[in-house]
Amino acid sequence: MKLTLEGLKNTKDWEAAGIALPSYDVAKVAENTKKAPVWVHFGAGNIFRIFIGGLADTLISNGAADKGITCVETFDFDVVDKIYVPYDNLVLAVTLKADGSTDKKVLGSLTEAIKAQSNVPEYWNRLKEIFVDPGLQMISFTITEKGYALKGADGNYFPFIQADIDNGPEKPGAAMAVVCALLFERYKAGKYPLAVVSMDNCSHNGEKLQNSITTMAKEWLAKGFVDQGFVDYISDEKQVSFPWSMIDKITPRPADSVCADLEKAGVEDIAPVITSKRTYIAPFVNAEGPQYLVIEDKFPNGRPALEKAGVYMTDRDTVNKVERMKVTTCLNPLHTALAVYGCVLGYTLIADEMKDSQLNKLVHEIGPVEGMPVVTDPGILSPADFVDEVINVRIPNPFMPDTPQRIATDTSQKVGIRYGETIKSYVEKYGDAKKLTAIPLAIAGWCRYLLGVNDEGEKFELSADPMLPELSKVLEGIEVGKPETYTGQLKSILSNANIFGIDLYQAGIGDKIEEMFKEEIAGPGAVRATLKKYMD
Repeated sequence: MKLTLEGLKNTKDWEAAGIALPSYDVAKVAENTKKAPVWVHFGAGNIFRIFIGGLADTLISNGAADKGITCVETFDFDVVDKIYVPYDNLVLAVTLKADGSTDKKVLGSLTEAIKAQSNVPEYWNRLKEIFVDPGLQMISFTITEKGYALKGADGNYFPFIQADIDNGPEKPGAAMAVVCALLFERYKAGKYPLAVVSMDNCSHNGEKLQNSITTMAKEWLAKGFVDQGFVDYISDEKQVSFPWSMIDKITPRPADSVCADLEKAGVEDIAPVITSKRTYIAPFVNAEGPQYLVIEDKFPNGRPALEKAGVYMTDRDTVNKVERMKVTTCLNPLHTALAVYGCVLGYTLIADEMKDSQLNKLVHEIGPVEGMPVVTDPGILSPADFVDEVINVRIPNPFMPDTPQRIATDTSQKVGIRYGETIKSYVEKYGDAKKLTAIPLAIAGWCRYLLGVNDEGEKFELSADPMLPELSKVLEGIEVGKPETYTGQLKSILSNANIFGIDLYQAGIGDKIEEMFKEEIAGPGAVRATLKKYMD
């Protein structure tokens, strides 16, 4: 069985393998979409293919849409060549259930895959053709928060962004310039309205996307590439809107076990590939079942009936509350605590950590106990039900191949929102955060993790983090097994409001974190002993 339009004709084989096929005419949907596109998506990776592609598949299957999504890749062009083209843009979606079973389904909703290369006329002209179509309703994004970044830590434009500014809309390279140039084409064609929707997992994502595109337009205006009317067009949300959203679905890299099961079932050419940009991707995508997408309902040119596929369509304030609930209380803080302690304690699977009584208690304390009193209830989702599902269904799922090492990436960029917001809420509500124990323990665990020495005294490799050189230098001289080598080195980290959003000493917990940290460096086994002290 081959994952191609021709291969799908052997329906009995697919059914025998327990793999559901599209109930609609995939070729017809592709033809409809190419003639009159309504939805373009930038960032053709895994979460898009299974989640957003799955939404479109549901709408088409239910008769709520007759068009799919046009896929555009702005970064890793190998994905188009190796994962889309050879498989006729089909996706084999595999949902990993906690009982070990899987749901397998072929999605036919991704109708066209285009490389965003302005130096290749075939691709660039096709994108222009799509963007000048008055019927285009929305463009969406899963390019990660880094895709919106224009400047480095020094405040200067990245060299490739400066090149985009200097080259103007005829020769864009990076994603923000590409999108800005295509919006300019739409403006010139008739100032047609459009929704520009970030679906990336970051706070205030619509605002970040809007700022980056507007900045690019203003730089081009200053150089004479575009006129003031274009800047006015993308600044008017009645013409070009930038809805905020919250997305949540854990989508790990393709699992070898899933690949083996599919091959055993008779599916050919399904093995993962590693692209030249180090993307680990396969013709199949494996992910958990639970998923949430909440979008601000601001679409000046109409939109697909997303609510019929389970998307929460609401206002900006509610999106913000849902995002805050997830990121500051119900999911992300728990993941970060498991990530740093998992690395120090030698775990390689997040799910296994939930069998550890102290770590299980730690996430219960961080979320339901310490976070819940100050959580923002968004109204459309229950924080208590959400965190209950996270702790009892999602994180313990043993068939989700997610690692603490992956989640520990960029922790310095995350602790401010994941813990700092709750700490600030405690200060506001109670005058200080001295009631907290589990959150300080999580922060102490992160500092202990930064030493790069596990609980047995052996070195391990720290995950990538932009502040790693700076933080490592601050902690120089501290030795596990020699608590006397701690002479207050954490003070500059814990008092840094740029990291935590607040000075933790002013919040009343800086000294507590230092004490926990000192207990965790007492010697081999000290991290475990400290967890037992506070969590048993």
